[in-house]
Amino acid sequence: MPKLNAILETALYVADLDRAEAFYRDTMGLPCLFTDFRMRAFDVGGRGVLLLFLEGGSLQPIETPGGLIPPHDGRGPAHVAFSIDADVLASWEEHLAASGVAVEGRTRWPRGGVSVYFRDPDGHLLELATPGLWKGY
Repeated sequence: MPKLNAILETALYVADLDRAEAFYRDTMGLPCLFTDFRMRAFDVGGRGVLLLFLEGGSLQPIETPGGLIPPHDGRGPAHVAFSIDADVLASWEEHLAASGVAVEGRTRWPRGGVSVYFRDPDGHLLELATPGLWKGY
């Protein structure tokens, strides 16, 4: 079997691209790599890309100069976990509070990692996770 290296992109579907872009840029500190009428792409630590698509905006095939992108969409709250270093967890919690973002849950994992859960403006469950959550992380 060929080997997979990592997850390159994660996609969320949002009701308002400008509102979502402001949250991920200002609250989460992610630089925007690409923007158009149906999507935004954000760099996540130089190791992955978070794609935000307008709900219902990608239901038709998209013709690009390089080829066809098939239709896709999603509904309802999804979940994305962002990895962080353990020594910045308290700073993140302070930043979220200062940004008016309520923490909904906090879990200490058996391997020693800690996860903090909160929501974006579209109700997606976001997680900040320190090393120890999964074997190998």
